[in-house]
Amino acid sequence: MSSALIERSTLSTAPLLEVVGSELAAPLIGGGTTRYVNLDYAASAPAVAEVAAHLNEILPYYASVHRGAGFASQVSTSVYENARGIVAGFVGARADDTVIFTRNTTDSLNLLAGCVQALLTENGFIDGVSNAHGEVLYLDIEHHANLLPWQALPHRSVVAGHSIAATLSRVETQLRAGNVVLLAVTGASNVTGEVLPIAELAALAHEYGARIVVDAAQLAPHRRLDIAADGIDYVVFSGHKLYAPFGSGVLVGRADWLDAGKPHLAGGGAVAEVRLESVRWTSGPARHEAGSPNVLGAATLAKATQVLAALDEQVWQGHEQELRSHLVEGLSRLDGVTVHQLFSDSTDYPGCGSIGVVNFSVEGYDSGLVAAYLSAEHGVGVRDGKFCAHPLLRRLGLASGSLRASFGVGSRLEDSQRLIDGVGKLLRDGLGWDYVVDAGRWVPADDSRVYPAWAPNTPGTAGAAPCTT
Repeated sequence: MSSALIERSTLSTAPLLEVVGSELAAPLIGGGTTRYVNLDYAASAPAVAEVAAHLNEILPYYASVHRGAGFASQVSTSVYENARGIVAGFVGARADDTVIFTRNTTDSLNLLAGCVQALLTENGFIDGVSNAHGEVLYLDIEHHANLLPWQALPHRSVVAGHSIAATLSRVETQLRAGNVVLLAVTGASNVTGEVLPIAELAALAHEYGARIVVDAAQLAPHRRLDIAADGIDYVVFSGHKLYAPFGSGVLVGRADWLDAGKPHLAGGGAVAEVRLESVRWTSGPARHEAGSPNVLGAATLAKATQVLAALDEQVWQGHEQELRSHLVEGLSRLDGVTVHQLFSDSTDYPGCGSIGVVNFSVEGYDSGLVAAYLSAEHGVGVRDGKFCAHPLLRRLGLASGSLRASFGVGSRLEDSQRLIDGVGKLLRDGLGWDYVVDAGRWVPADDSRVYPAWAPNTPGTAGAAPCTT
């Protein structure tokens, strides 16, 4: 099957692109197997088949980069550096923006935080704001990756309102108070999937003399990005959520802060000259990419952006909204199921809406137990817990956690229906197996299912994760 658009009779009946593992057989606790339904894209998305094929294509040429004279090294260097331009094009970067490859979104945000900290503490000012007053502003709905790095700097947080309009008003109030040098916001909530108006937020930040960084880990796999048109100063995201799960992330944005900040890692490649007691650091991407880079991760991330960029946007969004609407409507019809959202106006606010993420809870059941049940008895993989967003879960009244179903280009309408049917059966018939807590996780009791022969764990051993989740 080609990774081009798959022929289908209706928008909602087939996946948009072929992904690796789409026909994976999941063992069921009562015996037999079923097609595994992956509804955990928001944590780590499967590889698009074309991306996996590209990895196999370039593997024979994998070698050191930048200073190798050999043919394979020169090819690898070309692939690695060309990946920057591809990613820059995918996000609509400005001509003078810097593209830095990192380990993941968390790494990218920590890198930027280190640059901001260095500017504030060493230069005495940043964009005209004294370091005695400069602060980073962020929302309480952020993933921990876009919250914890800023806590080490002078900072302020904004409690989001019950609507997008109210949230924008609160952000503007804090910006108007002055001294904010950076506004850090998510592009789409990793908990509920609701999209924020990042162009409006960027305009507000600039109006009051601040810059903006957008955590696009969830947004980039679902929506077109154009940081130049939207006025975004920095954007970060991860390959493993963008159908290239090979360990690479990226930070794209204005070069001045990145060149002025302390190198993210001290080591080879980040230097212009080294003496026994001193160093002169280089500028550009190399300043923050010390050590041997993840060539394959960068190459596959770039390939994934090309595959997504080639999609017809209307077809892409239509496919996702068909699946999401079906899932939300189906879950909402089940007595005892609550679908959670942050904003009352996310559907109506211009340019917002929601991506392929649905958060819900089942009355009377611990979220971890429901996730274990769906996996063991229905072959459906969802996420449970607090999603690295503890403040947000508390404000939603879900301090003990909830469930999250997420999907993308490799999903099909049947996936949504399988989840609806599984939850419906739970509410109607109860659990079909006994479950126990093992090492803090719900698992089926007396689980005889086994992992593949090459995997190190088998279900039922202490500390082992439940099979297929």
